[in-house]
Amino acid sequence: MTVGPRSIQAASERRFLVLSMLPLVLIVALMMVGPLVNLVYLSLHDLHWKGGKLQTEFVGLQHAYAFAENQLYWAGLRNTTVFASATVVLQILFGLILALTVRKMNRGRALLFTIILIPIVVPPIVIGAMWKLILNTEIGVVNAVVTALGFERVDWLGNASTALATVVAVDVWHWTPFTFLLLLAGLESLPTDVYESSRMDTLSEWQELRYVTLPLLWPTIAITAMFRLILSFKVFDEIYLLTSGGPGTATEVVSYSIYRTFFTEDRTGLGATMSLFTCFVLALGAIVMVNLRRRVVA
Repeated sequence: MTVGPRSIQAASERRFLVLSMLPLVLIVALMMVGPLVNLVYLSLHDLHWKGGKLQTEFVGLQHAYAFAENQLYWAGLRNTTVFASATVVLQILFGLILALTVRKMNRGRALLFTIILIPIVVPPIVIGAMWKLILNTEIGVVNAVVTALGFERVDWLGNASTALATVVAVDVWHWTPFTFLLLLAGLESLPTDVYESSRMDTLSEWQELRYVTLPLLWPTIAITAMFRLILSFKVFDEIYLLTSGGPGTATEVVSYSIYRTFFTEDRTGLGATMSLFTCFVLALGAIVMVNLRRRVVA
């Protein structure tokens, strides 16, 4: 069988592409696999200082047993799941409302667009300081409004019944602009001929949203939800700056539990075990979300 010049050229191009991508693939694989291997090693060893030198001792599954009995982590996992679920739903909802509003505007669109984007460009440390002042029991703006309405002051961040919901509200304020941007881009890319057909069929605005816009926008919504769910599961800034996991375990989250174990308690092996389990949960969640997205798109 004779191989033509085009087949030889195509094979040469494929070989060139593979060889060109190989260094990048190796670097990315090393960056991903290397830390995981190190975490496995740390989870099986106990690290301590003796005579000014770092000593390592093999302890097997000792850290795994301690991890299974660590109540702070499991409370953090529960809070993280609630936090991520609530923030993603609210951010998608508010982001969609804002995107639909901005899309229909002709005047003042650029100004509103700029105002909406302000929270996402504010540094986390500034957000923490700002919201601590706004929510302060004595001098906060929120409690000033509450007392003006005739109600008692509320310790929003110091009360176990309100702390997690308050942090959720702050995170929604911070990251709704991100979902707004993605959803607005999705709306702007929708085909206009479909809307022209819906107007010819005399659909109301609600019917157009329900039967035309949302079905076409589902892939964008799914991708946005996937991004935000993964990032929300890794929340750390708001918790560290606003509540430090308190009061009690009301706002304890996975990232803060790992941080405390590593850097405050200096229990490297246990922290590595927590990190490995968290990586497993995130990877499992990512696989589930990718499969759900494929079904939605299909």
